[in-house]
Amino acid sequence: QVQLVESGGNSVQAGESLRLSCALSGYTEAYFYMGWFRQAPGKEREGVASIDGDGSTNYADSVKGRFTISQDNAKTTLYLQMNSLKPEDTAMYYCAAVIAYGLRSPLSESNYKYWGQGTQVTVSS
Repeated sequence: QVQLVESGGNSVQAGESLRLSCALSGYTEAYFYMGWFRQAPGKEREGVASIDGDGSTNYADSVKGRFTISQDNAKTTLYLQMNSLKPEDTAMYYCAAVIAYGLRSPLSESNYKYWGQGTQVTVSS
């Protein structure tokens, strides 16, 4: 059973940085897409960034140039480096994964099977 556990959420000031981590356990010897999603109060969950088994990445327009998704060499930990944070980045951030190839919409939550419990990021102005 695949399990995902996020960490690193915190309350910060606008302009500061945070790095989120997501530990992947279970069936790790597979070609995974992994992604970060977020949900702000009263809003739908949205895709933030994704990475496939070859290391190709995708980003939402709202975070391009500020956020970076990456994995460790063993592909058991997923990271989201968030720089120049804005109040509108405030949300619960979720890590997600799916064993799949060639996703046409890697930032679409409907593609993902495994989800973490979330970690809260709050950015104050």
